[in-house]
Amino acid sequence: MRCVVIGGGPAGRAAAMELAALDMDVMLVEKKLIGGTCLNEGCMVVCGLNDVARFLDDARQLSDLGVLDVECSADYRHIAGGVKRTLEHIRHVTERETRDAGIEIVYGVAEFEDDRLLVEGEEMDYDRLIIATGASPLIPPIEGASKAITYRDILDLDGIPDKLVIIGGGVIAAEFAGIFSSFGSEVTVVSRSGFLSKLDPLIRDYVSEKVLSDVRILEDTSTTEIDGSGVQTSGGYIEGLPMLATGLRPNSDFLRGFLELGPRGGVKVNDRMETSRENVYAAGDVTGGHGTTPVARMEGVVAGLNAAGIERRVDYRYLPYSISLRYDVGFVDIPGEGGREAVIPGLAGPGSFWGVNNGKTGISKVRLLDDGTPSGIYSVAPGARLIMPYLSLLMRLGVSMYEFEGFVETHPSTDSIYKLMRFLSRY
Repeated sequence: MRCVVIGGGPAGRAAAMELAALDMDVMLVEKKLIGGTCLNEGCMVVCGLNDVARFLDDARQLSDLGVLDVECSADYRHIAGGVKRTLEHIRHVTERETRDAGIEIVYGVAEFEDDRLLVEGEEMDYDRLIIATGASPLIPPIEGASKAITYRDILDLDGIPDKLVIIGGGVIAAEFAGIFSSFGSEVTVVSRSGFLSKLDPLIRDYVSEKVLSDVRILEDTSTTEIDGSGVQTSGGYIEGLPMLATGLRPNSDFLRGFLELGPRGGVKVNDRMETSRENVYAAGDVTGGHGTTPVARMEGVVAGLNAAGIERRVDYRYLPYSISLRYDVGFVDIPGEGGREAVIPGLAGPGSFWGVNNGKTGISKVRLLDDGTPSGIYSVAPGARLIMPYLSLLMRLGVSMYEFEGFVETHPSTDSIYKLMRFLSRY
């Protein structure tokens, strides 16, 4: 069976790898760079920059405490160059792994003409087709928006901007605000509604006041005009390099007339990742869904298996999320559910030991229903992102938090989630 996957990001590669493992004839069509937004412009770029930002924060903290006698500054051209070289190496490994799995990779632009799939003008036949073309930065209808940068431009900056104005109030805005604040920029975040509004209020306040304490955050403030030197807002003019972090737009324009799209451009799919056309599937950001790499991979696997005739359905329950800041912010949340709440400061340990002196060890919160089911788990700690997927799995498996009474954690650990759960399990 001939399977064609359009898009070499997390969703597309996951689908292609599943199909190849089942000995299918698989072609992966990628427009530009294998690895998608996550590897080339998003998650991995944030990881590389954030590693440096955390090092600078640690050095300054230890210097303030008199433990180290150092002065650190960041050379952005060297930082960006190092990130680019690392990404190139990862791409090389990723491409080799993909080809070694028996997948044919074709680089080119895909389009549809009279329901025929064309890649660089050449018609491609298929028995099953999977669309995984990702998403691009959403450019809002603001006068002068084209003069602002997006995450795609971050590695091409000449240096660290003296002032940076980030328009948006979500995860992307928060992560780049933290990074460039640590690099030495004077950062202002302009959010037309609430900042990190999907976070639990207590965790959001901790992030704003403790983790991003050097960042100026303006909520309920609209941006009316952008120029090359700053932005005009409902609260006045703010000087600085403008950066748009206003969400994502599915890369689906080339599918109009071929597949049914939603009101915001996402490809409509069911829980088997089937589209409006028989034998055509879609996965990842092109569906306009959750917008995280792990979810994209999960959807890609489901799409690939269903394309191969193995029925699977996507399960969006208890999804783990994280935000990459000075400390990781990890959480699993069920919106609208209440329950008993317990809060505890983060523990001193690897990555947070010296934060005891300024009250910045993090924070954890658990919300628990009467039957022992957690309705919310939140942690701000150096290792918060590491525990959330395991807690997510336990929740999917129906493990009651009352079973945590006998739990023994590793030590030393910076995360107090398990301590909270053991406490709640007794009451």
